[in-house]
Amino acid sequence: MRLDGKTAIVTGGASGFGAGIARKFLTEGARVLVADINGEAAQDMASTLGPQATAHQVDVADGASVRDMAQTAMSMFGQVDILVNNAGVTHLPTPLEDVSEEDFDQMFRINMKSVFLTARELVPRMKHRGSGAILNVASTAGISPRPNLNWYNASKGWMITATRTMAVELAPNGVRVNAICPVAGETPLLKSFMGEDTPEMRAKFLSTIPIGRFSTPEDMGNAAAFLCSDEASMITGVAMEVDGGRCI
Repeated sequence: MRLDGKTAIVTGGASGFGAGIARKFLTEGARVLVADINGEAAQDMASTLGPQATAHQVDVADGASVRDMAQTAMSMFGQVDILVNNAGVTHLPTPLEDVSEEDFDQMFRINMKSVFLTARELVPRMKHRGSGAILNVASTAGISPRPNLNWYNASKGWMITATRTMAVELAPNGVRVNAICPVAGETPLLKSFMGEDTPEMRAKFLSTIPIGRFSTPEDMGNAAAFLCSDEASMITGVAMEVDGGRCI
């Protein structure tokens, strides 16, 4: 029960890594706001997780929607101890000059602007209390980029830099900021990363992971629970690779 009594917001919490993080937080004693642009999926996930989970529909790229999410969490919990910026999108494997402006803009808004918007709403509250933990879900793509995912790689590199600069600025206020960097996993984004989901493509991708398997939502939940717990009170500004050795 390392998160006993803590409250958390998990964006993109209705599926994939976000759902794994929300589930682990609950088993560790936290109350969780499962925030997702798909309100119905968020409600289904919260119902599955039990009474300590609550659903909320949010567009993390829209300032008014993020403000409403923060206010909802504050009215329900009284405070937000943990913020997990997990919501993210990618583009299909494409030469960098051929990615559409629409796809680039969507990725900028969801992968990057959202971190600014959630920080704008929740960091002042954490600073006022003198405590808090923020976890950004980055990617191995931000450390060891692969061809044809150029702008996605760049967005996750941005998130890692944002994590480090937030950490150094907020440390004197008692707020820790870390990131986790998963390799591709069994999530709705897997097909987008690979371009096509075939046994041959899976085998090719898995050959780059020394441990020999994809990341799982449980892997991310375990890493997130540690970094957001008091056990990690001396850890801030790290981008933890949860990747089976992919970045070695």
